[in-house]
Amino acid sequence: MVGLPQRQRVAAYAVILRDGDILLSRLAASVTPDELWTLPGGGLDHGEDPRDAVVREIREETGLEATVGETARVYSAHLPGVWREGRRVDAHALRIVYDGWVPVDAPAPRVLEVGGSTVEAAWKPVSAVLDGSVPVAAMVLEALADHRPSQLQRLAAYAFVTRDAELLLTRISPRGHHSGSWTLPGGGVEHGESPRSAVVREVREECGVEAAIGELLTVHDVHFEGTAPSGRREDFHGVHLVFEATIPEDAEPRVAETGGTTDAVAWVPLTTVEAGDLPVLDVVTEALRAVAQPRSRRG
Repeated sequence: MVGLPQRQRVAAYAVILRDGDILLSRLAASVTPDELWTLPGGGLDHGEDPRDAVVREIREETGLEATVGETARVYSAHLPGVWREGRRVDAHALRIVYDGWVPVDAPAPRVLEVGGSTVEAAWKPVSAVLDGSVPVAAMVLEALADHRPSQLQRLAAYAFVTRDAELLLTRISPRGHHSGSWTLPGGGVEHGESPRSAVVREVREECGVEAAIGELLTVHDVHFEGTAPSGRREDFHGVHLVFEATIPEDAEPRVAETGGTTDAVAWVPLTTVEAGDLPVLDVVTEALRAVAQPRSRRG
């Protein structure tokens, strides 16, 4: 509108998803008389980095410590004639929206700031946002439509070790995906590390023994979307190399690492695993299937 004072505002926000819910902040009555929810975030202070700003705003509006990704989407809204600070202005809003996440064990959100633009913070079902049950600012719907989970592809190597009709397995700790399930000893291959060296290292860390690595038994992969131990929503693709391996006959496996993703190691009867009496990951089942095949048919 001609003659109205121009106001441009740059703000940073985050889309934070967890188990089908989205973290939202309810705007105060001083901003809108109607119930309206928006993404946690807010205006940048002069000289403030946008990523620092959104982390600060999330802390003030929800009481949670968030991490945000390196990239963002930018939304521009020209709002001529809107009310700002008691007068009509020609407003231009630039909104920088990041992918964000909070720890999986984060407490319930609560507003810390006093007299701010938000009065409540809560996890709301994404389905209720999309069907209109939860009234949200247009930016929320735009951001959800554009949001994609972070893609992560991970190469891991494992050892298939048997002795006296028993299989060596490790149990996943609360720090890892599928906590409480059992899997083969092994783990991620580090940058520049050979898969066989990775297996030796992982077996040493998880079981406290030295392994001799044999032939590649099978290649297995999984693809799923979910919440990572960090709290981040991920589109995860895991590629697993399973090697035949042996350990010394007098070796007594025990968990050697502390604070890792393994909290137990045990020899488990093959009959127990094959009967489904123990919760195991698919890589274990795939390895058992592969070892039952003639060597000429493996691959």
